[in-house]
Amino acid sequence: MAALPVKFLEILQVKSLGINEASVAFATLTMESEKYICIREETGGKNEVAIIDVASATVDRKPIKADSAIMNPSSKIIALKAGRTLQIFNLELKQKVKSCNLTNDVEFWKWLDNTTLGLITQNEVYHWSLDDDNEPAKIFDRDASLNGSQIINYRANSAKTWCLLMGIAPRDGRVAGFMQLYSTERKASQPIEGHVGTFAKYRIQGNPEDSDVLCLASRTAAGGKLHVLEVGAPPTGNKPFEKKVKEIEFAPDAAADFPVAIQASQQYSVVFLITKFGYLHVYDLETGTVIFKNRISQSTIFVTSYNATNGGIIGVNRAGQVLTVTIDEDNLVPYVTQQLKNPQLALSLAVRGNLPGAEEVFTQQFNQLYASGRHDEAAVIAAQAPKGVLRNTNTMQKLQQVPVTPGKQSPLLKYFSTLLENSKLNKHEAIELCRPVIQQNRTELIEKWLKEDKLECSEDLGDMIKPVSPKFALSVYLRAEASAKVVQCFAEMGEFEKIVLYSQKVGFTPDYVYILRMILRSNPDKAVEYAKSLVNKDPPLADLNQIVDAFSELNLVQPCTAFLLEALKEDKDEHAHLQTRLLEMNLTMAPQVADAILGNKMFTKYDRQHIAQLCEQAGLLTRALENYTDLFDIKRAIIHTHMLKPEFLIDYFRTLSVDDALECLREMLTKNIRQNLQICVQIAAKYHEHLGTVALIELFESFKSFEGLFYFLGAIVNSSDDADVHFKYIEAACKTGQIKEVERICRDSSVYDAERVKNFLKEAKLTDQLPLIIVCDRFEFVHDLVMYLYKNDMKKYIEVYVQKVNSKRLPAVVGGLLDVDCNEDIIKNLISVVRGDFSTDELVDEAERRNRLKLLLPWLESRIHDGVTEPATHNALAKIYIDSNNNAERFLRENQHYESIVVGKYCEKRDPQLAFVAYERGQCDQELITLCHENNLYKNEARYLVRRRDEELWAQVLKPDNEHRRPLVDQVVQTALNETQDADDISATVKSFMQAGLPNELIELLEKLVMGDSAFSTNRNLQNLLIHTAIESDPSRVMEYINRLDHYDASDVAAIAIDASLFEEAFAIFQKFEVPTEAIKVLIDYIHNLDRAYEFAERVNDSDVWSLLAGAQLRDNLVKEAIDSYIKADDPSTHKQVVQAANVNGNFEELVKYLQMARKKSREASIETELVYAFAKTGRLADMEDFISNANIANIQTVGDRCYSEGLYEAAKVLYTNVSDFGRLASTLVFLKEYQAAVDAARKANNTRSWKEVCLACVEHKEFKMAQICGLHIIVHADELDEVINFYLSRGYFQELIALLEAGLNLERAHMGMFTELAVLYSKYAPEKMTEYLEIYWSRVNIPKVLRAAEAAHLWSNMVFLYSKYDEFDNAIWTMLNHPSEAWKHKSLLEMIGKVANTEIFYKVINFYLEHKPSQINDVLLSAVARIDHTRAVKLFSDCGELSLVKPYLQLVQQNDNKDVLEHLSSFQFLVSLRLFTSNHVNEALNSVLIEEGDYEGLRQSIDKYHNFDTIALAQQLEKHELLEFRRIAAYLYKANNRWQQSIDICKRDKLFKDAMQYAADSKDAESALSLLKECFAACLFTCYDLIKPDVAMELAWRNRMMDFAMPYFIQVVKEYTEKVDMLSVHHAEKRAEEESQPPTPNIGMQQLMLTGPAAMVPGMGMGYSQQ
Repeated sequence: MAALPVKFLEILQVKSLGINEASVAFATLTMESEKYICIREETGGKNEVAIIDVASATVDRKPIKADSAIMNPSSKIIALKAGRTLQIFNLELKQKVKSCNLTNDVEFWKWLDNTTLGLITQNEVYHWSLDDDNEPAKIFDRDASLNGSQIINYRANSAKTWCLLMGIAPRDGRVAGFMQLYSTERKASQPIEGHVGTFAKYRIQGNPEDSDVLCLASRTAAGGKLHVLEVGAPPTGNKPFEKKVKEIEFAPDAAADFPVAIQASQQYSVVFLITKFGYLHVYDLETGTVIFKNRISQSTIFVTSYNATNGGIIGVNRAGQVLTVTIDEDNLVPYVTQQLKNPQLALSLAVRGNLPGAEEVFTQQFNQLYASGRHDEAAVIAAQAPKGVLRNTNTMQKLQQVPVTPGKQSPLLKYFSTLLENSKLNKHEAIELCRPVIQQNRTELIEKWLKEDKLECSEDLGDMIKPVSPKFALSVYLRAEASAKVVQCFAEMGEFEKIVLYSQKVGFTPDYVYILRMILRSNPDKAVEYAKSLVNKDPPLADLNQIVDAFSELNLVQPCTAFLLEALKEDKDEHAHLQTRLLEMNLTMAPQVADAILGNKMFTKYDRQHIAQLCEQAGLLTRALENYTDLFDIKRAIIHTHMLKPEFLIDYFRTLSVDDALECLREMLTKNIRQNLQICVQIAAKYHEHLGTVALIELFESFKSFEGLFYFLGAIVNSSDDADVHFKYIEAACKTGQIKEVERICRDSSVYDAERVKNFLKEAKLTDQLPLIIVCDRFEFVHDLVMYLYKNDMKKYIEVYVQKVNSKRLPAVVGGLLDVDCNEDIIKNLISVVRGDFSTDELVDEAERRNRLKLLLPWLESRIHDGVTEPATHNALAKIYIDSNNNAERFLRENQHYESIVVGKYCEKRDPQLAFVAYERGQCDQELITLCHENNLYKNEARYLVRRRDEELWAQVLKPDNEHRRPLVDQVVQTALNETQDADDISATVKSFMQAGLPNELIELLEKLVMGDSAFSTNRNLQNLLIHTAIESDPSRVMEYINRLDHYDASDVAAIAIDASLFEEAFAIFQKFEVPTEAIKVLIDYIHNLDRAYEFAERVNDSDVWSLLAGAQLRDNLVKEAIDSYIKADDPSTHKQVVQAANVNGNFEELVKYLQMARKKSREASIETELVYAFAKTGRLADMEDFISNANIANIQTVGDRCYSEGLYEAAKVLYTNVSDFGRLASTLVFLKEYQAAVDAARKANNTRSWKEVCLACVEHKEFKMAQICGLHIIVHADELDEVINFYLSRGYFQELIALLEAGLNLERAHMGMFTELAVLYSKYAPEKMTEYLEIYWSRVNIPKVLRAAEAAHLWSNMVFLYSKYDEFDNAIWTMLNHPSEAWKHKSLLEMIGKVANTEIFYKVINFYLEHKPSQINDVLLSAVARIDHTRAVKLFSDCGELSLVKPYLQLVQQNDNKDVLEHLSSFQFLVSLRLFTSNHVNEALNSVLIEEGDYEGLRQSIDKYHNFDTIALAQQLEKHELLEFRRIAAYLYKANNRWQQSIDICKRDKLFKDAMQYAADSKDAESALSLLKECFAACLFTCYDLIKPDVAMELAWRNRMMDFAMPYFIQVVKEYTEKVDMLSVHHAEKRAEEESQPPTPNIGMQQLMLTGPAAMVPGMGMGYSQQ
């Protein structure tokens, strides 16, 4: 059976990528090319667009809500449609590309190419381009024939001059197709009846341009047709494409099938057509001939696209499979030739698609045409032959040998022109074509061919072109990857920067330093860039030292500096000497450059000491200091501060150690303190923390420089926390007269030692005492200050202190003056004159502590008179009035400005009543309570608490541990509440009693208020509170209060009573207030007496009461009684609970009565449904059938399911029959064992579940005939197949299962799973059928799964067959080798050996054939000759001594000899190319075989034609051979290797004088020729004429009496010498005549030519130095 002409492959399964099955549909899935699939789906309530990358099988989900989404065919650009809004986004750049809003809805859209969208609305067709910012452009209006059709596709040709719109619609019981063909040039439309169509480009042989071809497919009532025709007028010079119309044959069982997709492959010139039922048709585009048709999918392929990667078609079916079909290049031509018996079509396909399979035919045809003299046709055939089988040197030689007729194109040029039209010339063809072009200097042709990539470039071609055009030669070298030649060209053209880029790109390593020296001599600036490019690579391309040496040799400091700055920028340790070298050359030649380099701090690894010395010599003290490390050097340089910038010097000290820095500062002050003091102060100020403030202070003090100390400390004092620093600063400021600064630091600083500074300022005797005043004021030395100033008679400074410095210190100053017994008038005057802000409290306190408070009375009264409201003033005045008993109580009640707590505390011990007045006035609660308790003022306290209404205060006084609570409560009840008429006072008091937990006292209080004759006796809240309190504290009194009181809230009080478990009291309340429903709730829910409740219900006879009672009975599981109560209540509202309870307890008879009552009240589906179920449970099937046959709203389906689940199959049968649920009816009939009826019901149900259930039941009961009928409807569903198979197998029904699957193979919906499982079953239970089955159905099985089954069953030959069909040729051959007795087939192995991926298999096969089938080993070797490692193969045969066995193989591969080419390659190129040239081992092996066979003629032909072997080794081997001819070949080999003497010696030993003389003549060695004169004198004179001197020949001839033999030689010699003398004579005469004809030339002033004597001194040649 011939292999199929197509390859079919499932690329992926979209469902396996997490795609919802419902989303795999025409409306939600789009595919515009083989790259992406776009799917809209809803996941977790969110709309998403899933973009599947087909190549990587990955999904990218985007949260996009759109009506439609399509991906661009080539890039990650998505087009989205939401309503009438269209948007295009670039997903890689994450930006919007375009958007627009249309006025009509878009019914269909599609990418016509990579930049154009086609939009189809209800009436128009638009094109929208990405190349501009324009809105969609209208192209044409839809034809009326497409009205009502579903648009399924839209196509346009590449130029968009022709457009095709396709749609389908139901017509006359079939799906009809409608098309509209539109020409944009003619602005005209044509309606066409058809389903699908596509445009294609096709070039007829001989036409200069492609033709626009339209392919249409349709199925009408008359049948299916394929139309292939040319649209528009043919291009100029083209022959018209002949229209083709072919029948489309549809499957007999697919009457409703029709075309749904069509794609044209320009690569193979075929048309792929797919139908709705999943059939594939492949047609030849040129002839319309059908090539192949078969079913490839069980489900509809609803979307397709052209697969540019393989020239085929790709599509998605409804099962979620992504399938691709393309041409099998290896099998198409053989298939068409053998199966279709159409060799002409096979040849045409081979030519158009460059396909294998017709090589012999083309070769034979070429030979026939060539032999018959039809050379042009032969040239065309050679050029068009597929796979280049005739494109070789042999063909070109034949065509070159053809004589060229003048005025007519040669066959060779015809051959080249034909190739240039359609393909690219190979290396040999390109050389042969370009040779005459170069001779004619037609370089424009070469340029054209290179641009069109028509020539295969090689180094030989570049060498040929280079003399004519170096530019084109460079292009050729680049394409030929001749790296050495490319670099040479770049250098010759001056494009040095490209050398590095190219060399790095291709991995070539030229001599970069040599190239750099070349550039330096011509362009130093360009050399810098070139050098940078060398070292910027990782690793560097050249050594840095060599590059720097190249710059230094030419003394190019500036370019060298520019280069090194770039090269050394990473500051590496290994570059230390180069950094030093760079700085050294610049410090010598350009110090300013060195200064800039050091200033940028680019380098840190150089020799610092050496560079520092050079910097100092160059006057760069800054850079010298940066690099010196020795203190002596630093001190020598640093004293020159006038040459250093202060900023640098200050920053430099940061790098010194503490000791070195101090030494440098000391040195600077010692050398020139006036010049260096300022900079030293700045340095000390900046680095005082590092150097130590104490050390710096000592340094300045050692030079007695208080000025320096002042400025130094002034810079740090504000940030220093050192007390000594602040003191020293104050001291230095005093000594330098900076009193203002002393004043400032004393005022602002908080760090200095106040005691030390105070004592210093006292001793300093400053003229201004303000600093001392500030210190004493800040640090509480006021008393000392007053004592010091008063004793030193500086009273004016006291007044200055309190008036100008700090008036707040007045109290302390007054206290101090009182302590020194100052005059009261002075003190009063001082107080009166101070107007600042001071504390009256402190002043009063100072006076009060010294019992001098009355001293302040005039001042206080004056302040009161001035309207001062300050509390302190009024407090002091109140104290004076209290002590003097001057109408104090009136003052306390009327004055509003004193502080109650202060004055009250002052009065507590003097007069408690005055203290109560003060506390009451200020609401000082705690102090007032404490006062009342301590002085038994309970009545005052009770009145205060009632009026205060403070809950927290009440809680405090009513605490149980308060010993004063009882007398206080008595005063509240007896006095305070009787006096008040304010309900809020009552309410607050009662609430406080409640919160304090005093129920008895509260009841007593409330009874007095409510049940007595008071204004609050009918107060509802108080009655509620009384009953509530009684419930909580004295329940025995509750019933009395309920009966006596009438104004309380019944519902609230009853609820409280229920919470307190006083159920009878609650029942009495509800009875008293006539609330029967609440009353019965108490009986039911709390008293739990249903008998009393029943009696109560009969007494009141209320429907609500009956309903409540029924509910209680239902909860107590008194279902029958509850149903009776519900009936009395006429209440169906709780029918669900009643039904549930009745179902649990089985009260279906009572339930029927209840539901009949409920149905009268309410027509609900649930009631009628339960009634039907109750009929079923009670067995009243007649009543049930009568009920459901009449009008009802019962859910019959639900009841049927319940009956089915509970085993009520008869009832279920009636119910399912009523609702026509044939699926469940079938299941029910199975349980009733009515199998025939069950099958009929399943047929009516026609769903998988029903078929499966009936099938499995029939199998279980061995009704196999019925089971097979059902099984055929199940196994067509791949998801159900495994369950059915497992069920059969688990019960041992193997043959019945096989019969079922065999019967299913002919079904229309038969799928791969069925074929696969049947193959697995055959492998286990019927292996004899396996081979035949696989030969027929191998393309429809899951090959990996069947392989596993075959392996388990040891079916090795079947495994080989499957491996070969699955393109796993490695495994197929391994299986053959491991199981040869069953699996090995020589012909099959030959077909597969060339396709294996693992080359190790070649050698395993070779070993196998050597061991088992040695006679057939050459067949294997010739089949895999292109991929075998010949070196390894030859070694293998040599090791086992079987070289002679593979002589045909060795002769075949010998053609790869390339030694002559290798000799011209560089060593680098040789290493790269060594793998390619392995024929030396082959040649040597074949030569050894020929030697062994004694075939000296074959050996001589081999070494003449193939030179790639070790000639010396072979010569040494043959030199001692027993046969003369082999020794002769040894001499020949020595001659070929220029070992003339060895060659001649061998010939002389074997007396082969002719060969010896010839070799001597070829060697051009006179000695060799002379050695042969003795043996063959005359012949040697003739053969070696040019090598033998005449005198030698004459002497030997004379001595040996052979003058006659030498005479011809002498005659020839005399003739030659005579001719030479004559020619010289003529030449001399002509020259003399010419000289005589010219006038004489004077030689005045010409230097005499010195031909002898010592040489004269020539300028520029003295002393051995070349002139610069």
